[in-house]
Amino acid sequence: MTRYTLTACCVALALSTNAYAAPVDEEIAALKARIEQLESAKEPVTEAKEDSSLKIGGAVRFQYSYENYDDDNSDRGGDADFDLFRIDIDGHYKDVVFSAQYRWFQYMNVIQHAWVGYNFDEQQQAKVGVTQVPFGILTWASNSYFFSSNFYLGLEDDQDLGLNYTYSGDKNRFDFAFYKNDELGGIDGYVTDRTDRYAYDVVGIRLAGEGIYDAPTDGYEAGEKNTFNARYAHNLDFNDVAVELGVSVQAGQLEIANGTDGDNLAAAVHSVINYDRWNVKLQLTDYKYDVDGMEVDRMVVAAYHFYDSIPAEATSYIANVAYSLPVNIGPVSNLTFYNDYSLITGKSAEQEDTFMNVTGMAITAGGLYTYVDFVVAENQPFVGGSMVGDSGTNQRFNINVGYYF
Repeated sequence: MTRYTLTACCVALALSTNAYAAPVDEEIAALKARIEQLESAKEPVTEAKEDSSLKIGGAVRFQYSYENYDDDNSDRGGDADFDLFRIDIDGHYKDVVFSAQYRWFQYMNVIQHAWVGYNFDEQQQAKVGVTQVPFGILTWASNSYFFSSNFYLGLEDDQDLGLNYTYSGDKNRFDFAFYKNDELGGIDGYVTDRTDRYAYDVVGIRLAGEGIYDAPTDGYEAGEKNTFNARYAHNLDFNDVAVELGVSVQAGQLEIANGTDGDNLAAAVHSVINYDRWNVKLQLTDYKYDVDGMEVDRMVVAAYHFYDSIPAEATSYIANVAYSLPVNIGPVSNLTFYNDYSLITGKSAEQEDTFMNVTGMAITAGGLYTYVDFVVAENQPFVGGSMVGDSGTNQRFNINVGYYF
């Protein structure tokens, strides 16, 4: 805009009468010099923009749910609630990168992730802070708003505090990570409520006779510490079919308030298959928690402002299929249809199996993203049950509408 304005001034002056020829020449010369000065001053600004960036975004989400297991909810014809407001910050300065997300719910405020990293080259990156644990299918082993059942075991989209290294080549990806403790600082982190967290973590040993949703008994509080993760994924191409095959291992310790030692081990194999508009996610996971000198059947976990329980050991199966359909319906540009299935079996103490089946559709319309889900589940958190309960089969119809900016 500055260039065109100054150029117009030059033309206007040039068309003036000969009586003003000398002043005009002087003005043109001065304007040309000013243009060159302005263009020269722009060069460092352009370079700075290329070397750094800062993006601030976020989302606000609302939700409607109809739950057949909640008499009050079903009598009202369902409920509409505020879900969350969040702020996202992402950027880089040269090879230093950073990212953070903070979420406000009606009942808690939490860090979802917060880290700073360094790009050694186009294939290697290291991060420190609250990062996603590299385990199983990334970024999510699910398509729906409810994630898979693995999320409620702390084995999908878990976020912990530590170091993370990633090598990502054309065909291979390696992830190695060390997490000193969970995102709230472990067993003695400086927080007012250990249940206020985005991702599920073990926070105690569930003793015989305790209720499913009880806080840990004094002396049996626990915290995850010194956890190592390794993940390898290999990509294959067969004409129009792209396949990712991967394996993950997680091993860590538990710090227990009474001084007892504990540990955990988890392993998974997975596959992600993409063909045309189709996507298939498959994963097999096995995990186990041990506590020295104790027979432990249940662990206390915490997230979303309440305590819950999970089996001390179990095997999980995930099988998801999705179809993405580009459309042109007013502001709607894409519809993704999916069916996500999770099964948790082989639980300690022969606890009842958990299954969750989510049939749904995701609707993309500019910055608006909507999940429409019909959930059928048994012994599944947020669908009328718990991983260690026997709640029978429940249904939930859920619409989550989010605007992302």
